[in-house]
Amino acid sequence: MGSVPDVVLAADAPWVVDEVKAVLSGPDDHVRVVTSGVQVLPEVVADKPDLVILDLQIGNMGAMAACMDLRLEESGGRIDHVPVLLLLDRRPDVFLARRTEAEGWLLKPLDPIRLRKAVRALLAGGTFEDPSQRPPTVAGLVAAGPGHD
Repeated sequence: MGSVPDVVLAADAPWVVDEVKAVLSGPDDHVRVVTSGVQVLPEVVADKPDLVILDLQIGNMGAMAACMDLRLEESGGRIDHVPVLLLLDRRPDVFLARRTEAEGWLLKPLDPIRLRKAVRALLAGGTFEDPSQRPPTVAGLVAAGPGHD
């Protein structure tokens, strides 16, 4: 993967920090870890990162609230836009992720390939919606025929 100059990662679970750092590790990479959502905005204000990654289950202020906090500050002109990647626990969390205006999200468990794809897409100015665990479409079920789930 190419160089990821500066990432803020908000996670309080050591395994999440380890997995993200393993994917983003490199001589030019800089991953700043904070352990609560309330620490995200001050970290972004102190030195604007290229990407913010938020674990859904961070203490004190979760990923959804932290992302919305960034978007509110941005809409008020107090900070510049920063792309956000949310790490979700389950498929129903996607509804809330869309409401936060995050550029991307992944469903846990994480894997290096999907994480790299998501990071690349967001750093390139795009979006990323995790295709894993996507429910089957009605059209797909009809095409499969009766008796198929």
